[in-house]
Amino acid sequence: MFTNFFLELRQAKVPVSVKEYLALLEAMNAGLAEYSIDDFYYLSRSIMVKDERNIDKFDKVFGQVFKGMETPAGEGTAEIPEEWLRKLAEKLLTEEEKKQIEALGGWEKLMETLKKRLEEQQKRHQGGSKWIGTAGTSPFGAHGFNPEGVRIGQDKNREGRAVKVWDKREYKNLDDNIELGTRNIKIALRRLRKFTREGAEVELDLPDTIRRTAANAGYLDIKMVPERRNKIKVLVLFDIGGSMDAHIRVCEELFSAARTEFKHLEFFYFHNCLYEKLWKDNRRRHTDTTSTQQALNTFPSDYKVVFVGDGSMSPYEIVYPGGSVEHWNEEAGQVWIQRMLDTYRHAIWLNPVPERHWQYTPSIQLLKQLMSDRMYPLTLDGLDRGMRELNR
Repeated sequence: MFTNFFLELRQAKVPVSVKEYLALLEAMNAGLAEYSIDDFYYLSRSIMVKDERNIDKFDKVFGQVFKGMETPAGEGTAEIPEEWLRKLAEKLLTEEEKKQIEALGGWEKLMETLKKRLEEQQKRHQGGSKWIGTAGTSPFGAHGFNPEGVRIGQDKNREGRAVKVWDKREYKNLDDNIELGTRNIKIALRRLRKFTREGAEVELDLPDTIRRTAANAGYLDIKMVPERRNKIKVLVLFDIGGSMDAHIRVCEELFSAARTEFKHLEFFYFHNCLYEKLWKDNRRRHTDTTSTQQALNTFPSDYKVVFVGDGSMSPYEIVYPGGSVEHWNEEAGQVWIQRMLDTYRHAIWLNPVPERHWQYTPSIQLLKQLMSDRMYPLTLDGLDRGMRELNR
């Protein structure tokens, strides 16, 4: 919690440095505030605020971070909130220190070592480099740092480097009723159209009516035609959760626009990479799923497929069986993606990550290669290029 307090102060433009942060920790360690929230307020304010113009900003952040905490009544000892201790335990390293920490050396080595640790470990550990624990440099645990590891028991990601996560994570469904701030996305999607006239004759065919009436010596001869409809069928697969949380807004805008533009629209969710299961409701994604093979058998090959995801993950999630960050997949993600591409000739990948950053992420490069370079940024220009590709 103290780390969060420090970061929130920085975010609020209160000029605090690591020096003040360490001074506050030393003061707390010396017992200067004891168990009084009021004493802690004045202690932290005296250390963190050097200009009275920042007192209001400090008070606002203090109220948000320590909301609901009260000084314990009576005398005696009081329990320090668990969240305080957990946050204090988080490992904060400089970039130089991070570079000195080496990965175990590959997927097989990582899984083999984890199995061995589970068999050998007898108690909780903190701050080490070997055992499953917290705040260390071990590849296994939470609130620490390792260039390649398994995250266990930590709410949300910190470094974005875990190759597997042993936690039950909940994701929200995308809102397809959101009001768009711009109509440009809809306009871009309209490039993906193939009109046909189907159903009952309900529309007036004015040119033919005029022609028939003239040929009928001026007697009105009304001609009707079926309604003109867009016959394009689209299957959209949304990556949801994890690093995609930062792109929810633009994905909701795309989802809403697509629902409006395409009568024949089907969608599913997946996480990070395509595997053997898909789902439609993130609240029930562990109990109500659809087999990816069933989806391949259900939707004909004339569907246009659009993957929407940032492609930011461990490369193991794409190329290795068992590489999924959340479960043990019998077949590699690239196998399922290739099956999708073999079934649907028209398929693209829309990536919300700016295109100039793709070269720095190996997993994006792998997916781009799998898609035969049919990956486009989730921008208006990228949408335009993607729709042209699907129209081929």
